[in-house]
Amino acid sequence: MQERKFRFVLSLITRENDYQAEQASAAAEEANRLGAELQVLFAENDAIKQSTQVLDVIQARGVKTDAILVEPASRTGFPKAARAAVKSGMAWVVLNSEAEYLSELRSGANVPVFSVSADNQQIGRLQGHQLGALFPRGGCVLYVQGPSSSSVVAPRMAGLLETKPEAISVRTLKSSDWTEDGGCHAVSAWLRLSTARNESIDAVQAQNDFLALGARRAFEQQTGTPQSRIRLPFLGVDGVPKTGQAWVRQGSLTATIVVPPTAPRALEILANALRAGLQPAERTLVAPRSFPEAKELAPKDIS
Repeated sequence: MQERKFRFVLSLITRENDYQAEQASAAAEEANRLGAELQVLFAENDAIKQSTQVLDVIQARGVKTDAILVEPASRTGFPKAARAAVKSGMAWVVLNSEAEYLSELRSGANVPVFSVSADNQQIGRLQGHQLGALFPRGGCVLYVQGPSSSSVVAPRMAGLLETKPEAISVRTLKSSDWTEDGGCHAVSAWLRLSTARNESIDAVQAQNDFLALGARRAFEQQTGTPQSRIRLPFLGVDGVPKTGQAWVRQGSLTATIVVPPTAPRALEILANALRAGLQPAERTLVAPRSFPEAKELAPKDIS
């Protein structure tokens, strides 16, 4: 008898982000390799819309969905939707988010329930190593964080503070979203402050590549910006080949952190667990890497 074809639904935050687009593309390739059907949904950065989309999948009649994979636009990770999915016999997988309810949900589940995430604290540690390589004798970095609604912001910041040299001070800004415009608006608002004009900044580091590019645009657009500030090192995170890595090669960014897509690994674990009737490990972390390696970054003269 031919094995039944699995049907999976992948819910992502937005199609207007290179890493999310990479998630969708890599997931489609992995689903094809596994012989599974995959539907990809985008929430347009709207947690309410994402929750509604997921509930529509759970409540759909006449369509057998084996699992829902969610990269949440909300810090909560949609616990009510997760319980509804598991109750309906659908596996539940959380991507790139810390969902505190998973342990409890797993205890009574008859389907796989787990998470696959980039190691966000390690991403921050690698950012700290990059700064150490660039400024071994110290300096000041303007650090652009993602939106507070994202669960990746805090561990990335914690990792950075863990490994950066003590002589490097960090000035943090918060962006309202993960876009280039968000990074530009956050840095532009800071640059308009009278205190910013005299503040010594040796590098701009952001929690994703688009924020870093937006920060660079903000410096370039400011009237009277000294060339020394435009030539600052700009560093990001995600390292998608066609964007982040290309921007490093072109010189728009000094460095990035390559974050492999987590969806393909999640699909592989999911398919194996469903076929074997097993509950996989609750949490799997995907390792990032610096691009280029921190040791390849030339120290900057800030004298």
